[in-house]
Amino acid sequence: MTVSLTTPRPLIAGNWKMFGLEASLDEARAVAAAVSEAPPAARVAICPPATLLHRLAETLSGEPVLVGGQDCHPAAQGAYTGDISAAMLVDAGARLVILGHSERRGGYGESCELVASKVEAALAAGLEPIICCGESLAQREAGQAEAIVTGQIRNSLPASLAGQAFAVAYEPIWAIGTGLTPTTADIAAIHKAIRAILVERFGDHGASVPILYGGSVKPENAAEILATEDVGGALVGGASLKAKDFLAIINAA
Repeated sequence: MTVSLTTPRPLIAGNWKMFGLEASLDEARAVAAAVSEAPPAARVAICPPATLLHRLAETLSGEPVLVGGQDCHPAAQGAYTGDISAAMLVDAGARLVILGHSERRGGYGESCELVASKVEAALAAGLEPIICCGESLAQREAGQAEAIVTGQIRNSLPASLAGQAFAVAYEPIWAIGTGLTPTTADIAAIHKAIRAILVERFGDHGASVPILYGGSVKPENAAEILATEDVGGALVGGASLKAKDFLAIINAA
C-alpha cells in the first residue's frame, strides 16, 4: 500500500506516551467533536498507547481525527515478544506512526539505522511516519545541536521516502516534559537546517514535508511556535491528554 502525497497541511499530533486508560477516550471524543464542528487549518492526529489504539480507532471512526501508533518493529512478523509490527498497527486502525522518538533512541538505544528500517516497515504497511530528531542539553550547550540533528535526519530517512507522505519532528530532548522551550530563533535555525537536508535528499518534495516542533508545546506558547518560519505543526505530549488544552493548540495552527 502506498500513501498518496497531497499538498501537506500543518499536522498537530498528540503523543499520549504511556498515559491513558479507557476513560481517556472521552477526551478524544471531545477533540473529535470540536474538530468536526469547526474544522481547523491543520490535520489532527492522536497517538495513544497500543492498548487503546483499536478502541480509539473505533471511537473516532468517521471523524476527522487520525489515529497513530507510537512505534513499530522493523520486521513484518516474527518471534518478537512484546513488539508490534506496522501491519498490526494498520490492522488496529492506525494511519500514522511516530518513529525515532528520543525516548526510544535514549531509553532503548535505537540507532538511526534501526529507525530507518522502521520507517521502511511503516511505508511498506501504508503508514505515514513521523520521524523524530533532537539534541540533549549537553549537546546544545556544546554548540553541537545542528550537527546532531542533521546527522540524525541524514541517517534516519531512507531513500524510499521519496514521493511518500511523511513528517519530521524536531524535539530537543531537554525541552520534553520540562516546561522549557528553545527560543523561536533557535527553533527556526534548526528547522532551516532540517529543511536544507530534506531538499538535498528529496528535491521539491523535501521542500513541502511538514517539520513539526515538539517539546513542552502548550496553549500558552503554541501560537508563537506555530508562527515560526518552517514550523509545519506540532508533536504534543502532555497537553494532548486534555481536550481543552489540545484544542487550544490545534486552533493556534
